[in-house]
Parts: sequence; C-alpha cells; structure tokens
Amino acid sequence: MDILTNYNWTDFIGNIGIVFIISAYIGLTTQRLSSTSKLYLILNAGGAALILFSLFFAFNLSAFLIEAIWLIVSLYGLLRLVTKT
Repeated sequence: MDILTNYNWTDFIGNIGIVFIISAYIGLTTQRLSSTSKLYLILNAGGAALILFSLFFAFNLSAFLIEAIWLIVSLYGLLRLVTKT
C-alpha cells in the first residue's frame, strides 16, 4: 500500500485532470459532446494541463510527452473554434 502513503495534493490535481479527460471521452462516445465543441476541447486541455502540473513533481517522460501533445492539439482546436468566422 505504498501508493496510498505517498499520495499527495499533486497526485490529486493530476487525478482531477484524468477525470476531465475521461469525462470528455465519455461525452464524445455517448454523443453528448462533439469533438469540435468548446466544452470537449476545454475538458481535454484542462485535463492535460492538470496532469502536466502533477508530472513536474513526479516526472515521467512518456506521460509528459503525451499530455503535452494532448494540450497543444486541444489548444489548437480551441483557437480554431474561437477564430472561426
């Protein structure tokens, strides 16, 4: 049970990020969200940002790379959505 004794607030922040990303995925899968909806993109960007924050305290290169890319793609989608005329 070493995981529970080492669990701290930065892990909690990362877990909130996981909830955001999973919520976006469930919304997409159940067709309650569109892949181009603002909420979907915000959930993904916010989730990735929170996970990245937690990784600064317990770094893992693979997790960092996937979350950084996830954040960049989500922000690009939001930028396109906001600047679309």
